[in-house]
Amino acid sequence: MKKIIYNRFAKDWMAELPKVTYDKKIFVIVAPEQTEKAVDYLLSMPILGVDTETRPSFSKKQQFKCSLLQVATHHNCFLFRLNYTGMTPAIIRLLEDTSVPKVGLSWHDDIASLKRLCPFEPGWFIDIQDHMREIGIEDLSLQKLYANLFNERISKTERLSNWERDVLTPKQQQYAAIDAWACIQLYEELLRLEETGDYELHALEMELEIEEDFRIYEELATQKEQRG
Repeated sequence: MKKIIYNRFAKDWMAELPKVTYDKKIFVIVAPEQTEKAVDYLLSMPILGVDTETRPSFSKKQQFKCSLLQVATHHNCFLFRLNYTGMTPAIIRLLEDTSVPKVGLSWHDDIASLKRLCPFEPGWFIDIQDHMREIGIEDLSLQKLYANLFNERISKTERLSNWERDVLTPKQQQYAAIDAWACIQLYEELLRLEETGDYELHALEMELEIEEDFRIYEELATQKEQRG
């Protein structure tokens, strides 16, 4: 039986899906001298998943720098706390490497934030969003892509947490690791589906989304009228 995937994936469909958990090893890198050995190990792997985190700002006047680089293999994940390590020569070597594919999502934005810390020439990076359209998928957020292809829900509750805190909580570590690790899973599943053709794309109409947008517009209009 072929896998059913959808061009669009409604957010409320995810409510009943089981939550993704991560039971693999997580290494938190906080000292500059730790980065060399970690990068040597990572560049010996066949593929890597990547992501970054930045402390959220709730004021237009205050913007924070990228503070975390997550790099996952199939079996573990390294969290480079850039606000402690800085952009060491080893980390630059990782980012400029052209021998190992590094898979991310909306990775163009991550590269821009990393370049604000230190200029570098990006190596071999693959952005999943650039390829998912090849099989007809239009909803391209990590959460919706994973739900669509694997019927599991990635929690986003830690997204707006403080990524510059002294010690990352276990929940923050899990969140960061899953986001990088999931990129590998998505990319390899995409390659499998393209190679085997083992999927059916169900194209959904836009009526539900349009109706929701109209409902929100009506609610805002009503609130404005009530305020006079």
